[in-house]
Parts: sequence; structure tokens; C-alpha cells
Amino acid sequence: MLHRLKKLHGMTLGATDGDIGKVKDVYFDDVSWGVRYLVVDTGGWLSNRKVLISPRAIHSVDWDEETIYVALSQQQVKDSPDIDTDQPVSRQQEAEFYAYYGYPTYWGGGFLWGPYPILADDMAGSSVVAAELALRDKHRFEGDHHLRSADEVTGYHVRAGDEQVGHLEEFLLDDEAWAIRYAVVDTAKWWVGRKVVVRPQWITKVEWADHTASLGLDKAAIEASPEYDPDLTLSRDYEMRLHEHYRREVYWDGE
Repeated sequence: MLHRLKKLHGMTLGATDGDIGKVKDVYFDDVSWGVRYLVVDTGGWLSNRKVLISPRAIHSVDWDEETIYVALSQQQVKDSPDIDTDQPVSRQQEAEFYAYYGYPTYWGGGFLWGPYPILADDMAGSSVVAAELALRDKHRFEGDHHLRSADEVTGYHVRAGDEQVGHLEEFLLDDEAWAIRYAVVDTAKWWVGRKVVVRPQWITKVEWADHTASLGLDKAAIEASPEYDPDLTLSRDYEMRLHEHYRREVYWDGE
């Protein structure tokens, strides 16, 4: 199901033996737009330290109660690698994180989650093997700062060709695959009150320093695209019409 990514902010993280803290941000990778980490403020119990939690740890999400349950203990989180969330997270730090938790890495394998298109309970495999693979594979990507803050990217200007058409207002999350499926573009300054959604994969270029994303779409096509209503759940029928409008293949068949 698709949810507004902003709904994650402020949600409580519940461990097996108590609360961990509240979600403050989300890190996604700028290649597949998969959500890689929740940035969690632990509050007073862990000296106001912020920690990263992988979606692999998530057991269930209660959207109504605004609680995310993870299959981790408070001690596991306390002993996890200390990563400065105010600085770019390196691949080496990620490898150490994955090795600590015994998770298989998401990089390599050709799918959103390495050799898997979605998260599943039987994906973890041997923690020893996972740790060895994580530390081995880090050398392929050392120095590659590919993680982006959803908070930071929100507000980026959106261009179609040489024209600005709006700004990134928010993102829509697939809570099964933990992937950003759509970016919501607010075109209010150009077409009064109108919001549209586009697939992140239709973004051809992002100027991170200039806070600008360029779409490989025609401005007229964007203007004529199905309008997005944030008060309604995005249906599969709407998604079909959207992809047909842009003559793009649907993502659920590709996975």
C-alpha cells in the first residue's frame, strides 16, 4: 500500500522490550529510491543519540497508532555502530552496520534489496555469511555517498526541459518494498492548486548542489496528467492511467 512518506515523521519505534524513539528523517538511495534507513531520535534514554534503523528490522507498522514495531531489543540498538547522522554516511559505515545486525546488503544483486525485489522474512539467511558479504562488498563502493535525506530533497525545484514546473512537495512510500514509488510535484505557481505525481525513475538528472530535479517528460504532458488528490488513497486504477498517460511501463510488472 502507498503512504505519504511524511506520515513516518514522529512515529514511535517500538523494540521488543520498550520504545527506541521517534522517526526524524528517512534516508533513501539516489539510484533505486529505496528507503534504506529510518533516522530515529532516541531521546533521553540513549543520551539524545540518533540511530539508523533498517527496514529489514521492521516487523509491522500500525499507521493508525503511529507506531513501527521492530524485531530488535533496546540493547541491540544501544550497541549498534555509532554513526553521525549529520554527516554523509559512507559505504564502509553501512557495511559495518549490516555486519553488526547480520543483514544481507542491498547493494549488488540487481533488485531493490540486492537479490530480492521486496523485503521478506526469509531473506536474512546466515548472519555470519551476511556479515562477511557486507564487509567484502564495501570495497566496491567506498567513498560513494549515495544516501539522501528525504527532508533535504523535499522542496527541490522541478524542471521539464528548460522550464520550471513546480517543486517536490513530498513522496509516496510503498510499505511492502520500502521504496519511494512517486514524487508529488506541487505546480501551484504555474497551474493554480494542481498537484501531480511522477515516478522518481522519470527524473533524468538531479543537481544536488542546486536543489533541482529535471524530468524526462514534456511540460504539456505534465500539465495534462491525472491530477493527484492528497486526501485520497492512490489506487491501482489511477496508477494505470498515469503510466498509460506517459506511455511508461508499470513498475509492478517489472519487479
